[in-house]
Amino acid sequence: MDRSLIKSMMPSLVAGHVPRNVRSFKYRVFDDQPQSSTWGFAIDPQSFDGKVVAITDDAIVVKLKPSEFAVLDSKLVTTVPDEGAKVHVQPYARRRFDGLRADTPEERTEMTSDGVPYTVKTHILGSAPAKLPIPEPQCMELGQLIQQLEEMPAPDGFRRITHMLVDAGARDFTWVDPKPSKIVETPPAISFTVSTAKFEGRVTVLYERGGDTYVVELHRDGDLLDRHDEVYFDMLGEVLERLVDDGRWRLIDVSVIDVSVIDAKATRQRQAVPA
Repeated sequence: MDRSLIKSMMPSLVAGHVPRNVRSFKYRVFDDQPQSSTWGFAIDPQSFDGKVVAITDDAIVVKLKPSEFAVLDSKLVTTVPDEGAKVHVQPYARRRFDGLRADTPEERTEMTSDGVPYTVKTHILGSAPAKLPIPEPQCMELGQLIQQLEEMPAPDGFRRITHMLVDAGARDFTWVDPKPSKIVETPPAISFTVSTAKFEGRVTVLYERGGDTYVVELHRDGDLLDRHDEVYFDMLGEVLERLVDDGRWRLIDVSVIDVSVIDAKATRQRQAVPA
């Protein structure tokens, strides 16, 4: 989406949809670029409802409030609604392996001095972690792999590698956590199943002590389909993206919630059909 073109077109697109006593309007663009806060860090937008007031080849304009609009990249929406339809919009938001949004506040239970438990919620601005469902390892190399997957950015620059794995449907995690003396004969590894348009099967990230690198393997039904050797830690995101990321996470989920609009459209279609 050409944001500069949208900026020049917005006054004409929203004309007639802004109250006469309002001198200005504001809008937010939802495309393949991450949203950012006033402090400059990436944020995950919330879902919203609105009414479609304009549709072009490149954009769908949704009215949220009298002078507030959302502009959706028409190439990324899951459904192209009719003008006038009321819609529910869910832009992409990073998620954790338990399905919750990655910016969900962390909860922990603490005790008062007299032994009464209470819950504390904490959230660091700009933080949206996706922790692997793996317990604290005894093997240092496995711990480093976990940290790298959780903290290193995916190639898109918005997600971490673990967010990318969540979007790929990663599940059924297993791991190898050897004692230091067994690290060569029993290499540290993390395995999981994914399901995307690129690959459906089992992925294994294996530490190779000799070269201090990783091996990434793809398996299906117990058979080795592909193997990538000499993957350095700073190549993990690129390699995993190439193998399993189909890009569907970028889609903007749009659903029509105004039933009357659907019924009216169906009526028009029936009337257009010759007897």
